[in-house]
Amino acid sequence: MKEIKIGFIGSGGNANGHMNRLSEMEGANVVAVCDIVPQKAQNAAEKHSADPYTDHREMLERDDLDAIYLSLPVFVHGQPELDVIERGLPFFVEKPVAITMDIAREVEAAVTKAGLITCVGYQLRYLGSTKITQEILTGKTINMAVGKYWCGTGRGNPEGWLRQMSKSGGQLVEQATHTVDMMRNLLGEVDSVFAMQANRTLKEIDCPDSNSVSLQFTSGAVGSLTAAWAYTGGWDNANVLDILYDGELLNWNPARVYCKEDSEWVEKTESGPTIDEVFVNAVRSGDASQILSPYTDAVKTLAISLAANLSAQENRPVKLSSL
Repeated sequence: MKEIKIGFIGSGGNANGHMNRLSEMEGANVVAVCDIVPQKAQNAAEKHSADPYTDHREMLERDDLDAIYLSLPVFVHGQPELDVIERGLPFFVEKPVAITMDIAREVEAAVTKAGLITCVGYQLRYLGSTKITQEILTGKTINMAVGKYWCGTGRGNPEGWLRQMSKSGGQLVEQATHTVDMMRNLLGEVDSVFAMQANRTLKEIDCPDSNSVSLQFTSGAVGSLTAAWAYTGGWDNANVLDILYDGELLNWNPARVYCKEDSEWVEKTESGPTIDEVFVNAVRSGDASQILSPYTDAVKTLAISLAANLSAQENRPVKLSSL
């Protein structure tokens, strides 16, 4: 089995999760780690017997790299991806892919021109529960979907980049993007959105802590998404979908699907590959057909979140084609 040598740009919590999973995979080897905080790079490098860097351009000068992971705050995305593309390396990038559509489209154009294998961290697409749901909905008429992402992540240090609208885009862009992406994945493309936002509890930050979004899908189905950032009840109400189809109801979350079968309500579960396994296998084989979340697709999910923010700011429906 060909060994795949991987470099990381960014070594925060998400990056470390990927590094840990890669370390358990045969034929995947983290050989270089870059972070602008030297100690973070050093710590991750020591754990994985890799070389530390504080400048990703210096790391990219290595001639032994087969692929790159980019795990960065959303406002940093753009130039690092372009540098990786110039180097000609396949890359995995965490969601969301950019803070603006201009940046996302610049990277998308460069990726398309280079013909590189890419994968964006929408790991929910690869779950067994998602596969089961897709099989159930095949050939069905979907009436509507109701999604929610309620959590307490908006609480905390108001000076952190996550809680600054200019740096994160707020909850819809940085976090509830997973639910937006799953609605796209299961119901198809979105034509237009209309959103309302409020800041009811987290007065010390400029991000909305309450979001309500209506979506019109190209198929004719309709949907709604609520996202709350001040909820203190845990994670049971994050990444949850109710889907109405042909008079039936299906409830999806990452762990399972709850639906009717032979007039009885049942829970269905199934295992699936990790997104890291899919990406590494694609790099090794040169076949990207199993990647369900390439960069060009993830740009469409970003557009929905940004359109929702614009809709709330301007109090009007926003067509995705206008972005």
